[in-house]
Amino acid sequence: MNDLERRYLRLLRAYPTEYRRTRGAEIVGTYLDLAAPAQRWPAPADAADLLLGGLRQRLRAAGVTDLIPGVRLAALLALVTASALAGVWGTAELHPPPVEWGVPHVGPFVSLGVVAWAAWLLAAAVIAVAPSRVARWAITFALLLTVALPPVAAALGAPRPPLMVLLPQVVLGLLGLALPDRSSRAIRLAPALSALLAAVATEFLVGLDAVGTYYGATLEIFLPTVGGLLLVVGALLATGLALGGDTRGGWALVTLLTPIGFLAVPGLADSFGPAYGAITFAELAVTAVAVALAGPAALLLAVALRSRRTSSPQPSGQPCPTCGARA
Repeated sequence: MNDLERRYLRLLRAYPTEYRRTRGAEIVGTYLDLAAPAQRWPAPADAADLLLGGLRQRLRAAGVTDLIPGVRLAALLALVTASALAGVWGTAELHPPPVEWGVPHVGPFVSLGVVAWAAWLLAAAVIAVAPSRVARWAITFALLLTVALPPVAAALGAPRPPLMVLLPQVVLGLLGLALPDRSSRAIRLAPALSALLAAVATEFLVGLDAVGTYYGATLEIFLPTVGGLLLVVGALLATGLALGGDTRGGWALVTLLTPIGFLAVPGLADSFGPAYGAITFAELAVTAVAVALAGPAALLLAVALRSRRTSSPQPSGQPCPTCGARA
């Protein structure tokens, strides 16, 4: 057994034991046949394919086959939200406060955040016209720029958006990486259209005099409002699909609880904090950690409950031929 085969076998542990026993050798053999002669490590695409395949098989074994379609639906809603936020903030960045205010800014922009928002707007355009694989690279590029913004701004001594503005964008983008491989043109256009509408609304509704304090207002009012709207949309979608016997909406709603929680972090911190005074960074950090734990925990609990209900024996209604009792 060479190193490549050993590493493929490690990745194969993502699959259930019984599945590995029956088909493991066939799967690994296929990947080895397709590998280059001197290859020592699994290709990233092969590793991702194995891990996702293992997750699908484990969900199928647990009777939760509708989770992944629900996550993909949540990814679309997350991308629409992230694109709309980028449209709002990107437009606001074009209007720095007047020079006489003495507020630091970056050239003709409010902060370095304009770089990240431009990347998100580019990702929305790529989603509309390119295959999902290319769109994921565009989303990843926007994510990397957003994550790099705080250390780069600190190194340059330049202003940037608050962390509580950047963090929900990262969470929405990470969920957006699960976008469907195939979707209709209308769905692919949704992120770009939401960004365009948000940009136009910001230009005409915010007012140039208010843009200088825009990020402060975002923390206090705007982000929690967006989180509430996303919750309402998810709940309505879940209810509508459930009426037709489709459970994707329910799984999408549970999946969206994590990004919704991060959008609401400032509001939650303010609710649980002191009655008077500004929200401290410590309060925001503690609330963000609580959301990061509670959101995934709710999803895991829902999976466990669904798996338990699916695996429970259901009464067949037929009497036992020996004792007459119904099963």
